[in-house]
Amino acid sequence: MDDSPVMIASGDIAVDVEPTQGGRIGQITVSGTPLLVAHSDVFAGPLTWGAYPMVPWAGRIRNGTFEFRGRRYELPRNHGNHAMHGVGYVSEWEVAEHDATSIRLTLQLPSDARWPFGGRVEQRFQVADDGVRLTMRVDADDHAFPASFGWHPWFRKPDRLDFRPVAMYRRDDDHIALDELVAVPPGPWDDCFVNDQPIGITVDGVDLRFSSTSSCWVVYDEPEHATCVEPQTGPPDAATIAPLVIEAGGSAALTARLDVIV
Repeated sequence: MDDSPVMIASGDIAVDVEPTQGGRIGQITVSGTPLLVAHSDVFAGPLTWGAYPMVPWAGRIRNGTFEFRGRRYELPRNHGNHAMHGVGYVSEWEVAEHDATSIRLTLQLPSDARWPFGGRVEQRFQVADDGVRLTMRVDADDHAFPASFGWHPWFRKPDRLDFRPVAMYRRDDDHIALDELVAVPPGPWDDCFVNDQPIGITVDGVDLRFSSTSSCWVVYDEPEHATCVEPQTGPPDAATIAPLVIEAGGSAALTARLDVIV
């Protein structure tokens, strides 16, 4: 498969998509201004750049283990003692459709130790003159499974972050969310929040509004060079504390919008 990025664009907005690099958005530019941390900026592995899909789970699964319908499952641990961010971001995705302003990617999920349930994922990115729309759909084949999914954008350090969540999931000493909502403390954060309002972000003078069909967001603004603002269907360790069960033959979807404010 060709490793070259695939570009989609409309007006002043261009998006580089990297099908072979985890099906991620490698860069978004507005009038030539890059919004995301690029592969060449501080590359230290596939977790650190662009805007990548977290699927079929988002965030950490505690100790890589969970129970589902009376059976215990153990996943490979790739972040200390925990399994983090699924398999999509390290997989090669297929380009199913592509035109000047949109692209559709597909991925067959494994049915092995990495993820024993199988299933399929589709991502669609669409660019218009006023922003970018992202859609992810997860389909179960013959087996039901507990899913959580979303995107992990690494925004270049914002000049402004207007984020007003109503609650936060308390996290423990392992930095993993618990099934308990608490008041939102002052930042910096590496936390999961309940938020129903669009999030305002300004990167190098470009004003953005980020929204999603889910009220679950993770914000990681501790690094000096970047801030991650992550829409996802559930909190970390969702398979245990807030499972989204996709029944055999069923599906679930998430949509997000990144609007450019002029």
